[in-house]
Amino acid sequence: MTVTAPGGFEAGGVACGIKATGAPDLAMVATTDRLPVAAAGVFTKNRVQAAPVRVSAEHLADGRAAAVVLNSGNANAATGEHGRRDARRMCELTAESLGCSPADVLVCSTGLIGVPLPMEPVEAGIPKLAASLGAHGDLAAEAILTTDTRAKEATDAFELADGTVAHVGAMAKGAAMLAPALATMLSVITTDLAMPADVLRSALSYAVDDSFHLLSIDGCTSTNDTVLALAGGAAGNAPIVADTPDYELVKQAIRRVCKVLTNEMALDAEGATKVVDIFVTGARTDGEARVAARQVANSQLVQCSLNGCDPYWGRVLSELGVSGASFDPEAVDISYGDVSVCRGGVAADHDEGKLAAVMAGERIVITCDLHAGDGTADVTTTDLSHAYIDENRRTS
Repeated sequence: MTVTAPGGFEAGGVACGIKATGAPDLAMVATTDRLPVAAAGVFTKNRVQAAPVRVSAEHLADGRAAAVVLNSGNANAATGEHGRRDARRMCELTAESLGCSPADVLVCSTGLIGVPLPMEPVEAGIPKLAASLGAHGDLAAEAILTTDTRAKEATDAFELADGTVAHVGAMAKGAAMLAPALATMLSVITTDLAMPADVLRSALSYAVDDSFHLLSIDGCTSTNDTVLALAGGAAGNAPIVADTPDYELVKQAIRRVCKVLTNEMALDAEGATKVVDIFVTGARTDGEARVAARQVANSQLVQCSLNGCDPYWGRVLSELGVSGASFDPEAVDISYGDVSVCRGGVAADHDEGKLAAVMAGERIVITCDLHAGDGTADVTTTDLSHAYIDENRRTS
């Protein structure tokens, strides 16, 4: 059920013909009564922003939305004013089909950059899709995939202080161009809680910062990255107020579903054979820990050594040194799993057999203690294999 797990939402997905393979390529999430509810979004930091990103940001100015329409197979990016007209047309078609205002529709696209969106199948597909909406979050999650090998979904339920049971549902896609702020990822999150748009926006920003923003598959930030959240209010609670115990519960629930989706994207990363957590501790600040961990996570040299099951800690230390974090190189400790390979900036004696077993695993934790303060950060990445090259080299 995912995005339809919270009451008050419907979803669906169809194949409309954008993808030549005939695979599902058009999805929609909408409020059951088609009325706008509190909404918030977080978008790519890339200066090259796709048409749907710009249109969705415009439509979110009032913090309200009744529906999200999403397509895969074409990013509608680097398509100029024509692309923006197409994105707006997707909103108009959705509004006409649902009976809401175009300004209350958000739009997302993912796929090839620089190719005009084929509007003929979209024009025919959106009315058909709108007529099929129901408890079909699974179909929506399937229809937004590109190079993903499986759908990515998550749900969470929790109690507010007054005993009200609340729900959060979410779906996402993403398998490469993942270095969030944000990634070539799309995500839609729904909740049945009532809350003002600014409170939802604050909770979403917190959750994204501590989940999607801590993932880097290949160091590439896409043009289409979008995370949208809608709060419908079907739970019947008094509206959530910022900086209260209930607000903290909401923040953590949204964070939990985002964490699940982040992990799913790492597990499904293009060509990856290992998921790797770069844990930096002992930095001067959490911010410095994060830039240090991200530097290691983005290193192709480190990623290639991981693919070869080679615990080449010298590459890790080198990347820490150019990260911008301040520390004494001769105080750094580095471990792969629970095997210490570097102490005080130099090689440490260790059990080779135990280390080999760590490196052969599908999940590895690399811990880097900078011994410079109390700052910590944990960034997730993967190894880099030839399969990633095969997936991303265009031959036509």
